Amino acid sequence: MGSFSKRSKFNCALIAAGVICAGGAHAQSSVTLYGVVDMNVEFANHVGTVPSAANKFNAGPSNNAYRMNSGGLSGSRWGLRGVEDLGNGLKSIFVLESGFNLDTGTSQQGGRLFGRQAYVGMQSSQLGQLTFGRQYTSMFEGLANFVPAAFATQYEPIVMLTGANFREDNTIKYTGRFGPVTALAHWSFGTGLALPTTVANGPLLGGNGEVPGQFRRDTAYGAALTYIAGPFGVAVAYDQFNPTISNPSNAAVLGSGSFKKATIAGSYAFGPAKIMGGYRWGQNKDQNGSLLERDDLYWVGANYQVTPALGLTLEYNYDHVKRFFANASTPNPWQVAFIADYALSKRTDVYLTTAYAKNAGLGLDSAMIGYANSLSLGNSYTLASGQSNMLGVAAGIRHKF
Repeated sequence: MGSFSKRSKFNCALIAAGVICAGGAHAQSSVTLYGVVDMNVEFANHVGTVPSAANKFNAGPSNNAYRMNSGGLSGSRWGLRGVEDLGNGLKSIFVLESGFNLDTGTSQQGGRLFGRQAYVGMQSSQLGQLTFGRQYTSMFEGLANFVPAAFATQYEPIVMLTGANFREDNTIKYTGRFGPVTALAHWSFGTGLALPTTVANGPLLGGNGEVPGQFRRDTAYGAALTYIAGPFGVAVAYDQFNPTISNPSNAAVLGSGSFKKATIAGSYAFGPAKIMGGYRWGQNKDQNGSLLERDDLYWVGANYQVTPALGLTLEYNYDHVKRFFANASTPNPWQVAFIADYALSKRTDVYLTTAYAKNAGLGLDSAMIGYANSLSLGNSYTLASGQSNMLGVAAGIRHKF
């Protein structure tokens, strides 16, 4: 995710080309331009291709990959954040955030202009915040401070933890902060997520949703509650996605499934160190209520600030796969990842990140998550045929503005 510092502000002025701040009479109105540019050079071994009907669901031979990637610790992005003080503790707010590939200049998130976030809403100092648009799920936001690598783009198993629907279109979201407690809840009328089949005879998942007469299709909802006071923190969260289930041979809609996840996580900080870990329960069913997947994910790790400039991160993830389609004996994937991050200034840092995955590609990318990492990043982390592990090492630079 990353944090932003020293953001440039433009108070009711021309913001980039063709974007103008409205409401010039309000002294308390502002628009902030912010962003992150993150680039690295990576080596990964045992890399195959994403299975599909075109290659007969065969990941193919093992290859080494030497490549330049956009986004190692943070996804490259730029955004606009606006606020207008309406008085009496009430504010109107908006966020437009665009993800892009720094190495090619192309848009991410399926080519969306503002694919990372795009919402507008109201914020009350007493009652909380209500927003409308494309947003992160409650589970994703609730766990952000309880995952050692902080959802780093490159090797973090985000999809395995929160689901490929961690960003959702057409979403109403509530956020309330009350002292050490933060409460979140959301509802999506249609997530906008579609995944192709990557296993033989597997279904097509998802779609645009909001289909007249089919209210449940591609809807989603969830909630999270966090408590952080002093060195101690705890979080609980639930997420449900009801994806369209379609026949892969003719794309005929069969109905809606139910993909459910629940988590509990904790953290404790002492001196320059912070330890954290958690458990995520997962259960996916098809349109008939038949079990597709059932797993239990565990994670543990720590952050350690060696000096004011140098920070180290270690994270271990283990997934106990209890069922994957008809297979009740799928090898359990696990991964260990390490990050060394050195700040050259408040806005610029350099980093080394590495990960080793067993029984899956990096980021625990596999058929269990429909190879969603490889499909979204455009860089395959698919484990090649006949291989059981993958190693990745990347060195990069990140600048925040």
